Amino acid sequence: MRKLCQWIAAAFPLWIVLGCGWAWFQPAAWTWFRPWIEPGLGVIMLGMGLTLRFADFAEVARQPKTVGAGVAAQFLIMPAAGWVVSKLFALEPALALGLILVSCCPGGTASNVICYLARANVALSVLMTMASTFAAIALTPILTKLLAGKVLPVDAWALFRSMVVVVLIPLAVGIAVNSAVGRTRSPERIRAWVHSIGPVLSVAVIVLIVGCIVALKKEFIAAAAVPLFVSVFVLHALGFGVGYGVMKLLRRNEAMCRTVSVEVGMQNSGLGAALATKHFAEFALAPVPAAISAVYHCIIGSALAAWWGRKAPKAE
Repeated sequence: MRKLCQWIAAAFPLWIVLGCGWAWFQPAAWTWFRPWIEPGLGVIMLGMGLTLRFADFAEVARQPKTVGAGVAAQFLIMPAAGWVVSKLFALEPALALGLILVSCCPGGTASNVICYLARANVALSVLMTMASTFAAIALTPILTKLLAGKVLPVDAWALFRSMVVVVLIPLAVGIAVNSAVGRTRSPERIRAWVHSIGPVLSVAVIVLIVGCIVALKKEFIAAAAVPLFVSVFVLHALGFGVGYGVMKLLRRNEAMCRTVSVEVGMQNSGLGAALATKHFAEFALAPVPAAISAVYHCIIGSALAAWWGRKAPKAE
């Protein structure tokens, strides 16, 4: 059972591509999830919280420079890339807003699986995902307002409230429950079950969110095809490439370079889609970049994992 769950989670890119393909040809099979996008994201965050313990925060404190460098790269490289790409391709306002919003989101949970396949530092990847997710509660609204506020109206306070509801509260509940499990008679058995089922549930919900957006916005995606697909691809290519390059310039070891590359390049696209759907519903194209982002970062991440996975980084 556990191996099957691990295989399902590791095949996340495949499910994203298949789900989007199905949603494109049979939109009616996916649009029912529209009212559940935000609650679904809360479920994902709850699942992430259930894998964390208060001890994990102590681990971040033990290596603040390493984790801090990764989180700083996340919120400097991708938002800057999102803004530059939106200007470079002269995207229409709604597309630019959606692209910048997803670029200001934290790292995605799928990055941990990609780091494992790429023979990167999985423990560091988990810590960076956790730290960037908590930092995003404040940074995502602020950066989106700063970079996209001149394109279209952005209510940073409303975005912050949503981040508290769908990110902070579910994470806090999950961490509290996981800590309480530690006081039971068989904590490891319960945690093993959660660690097996949790990623599968997260994969299923993310696929539903992305597929639903594709189904709802099919006509708009088709109309904006070239600038949309090219700009989102360039955004993630910059994330992966610049993230790796900056760590190389800082003379970090190969495992960390791979880890930061994946963490920066892979965004929490489900969060971007949920925020855009709720707060920018009047702009039909705003949630679309997040949906396309989920496909691209999975494909690029999987390709890099296949390349890097052929050779373990040298011990440094």
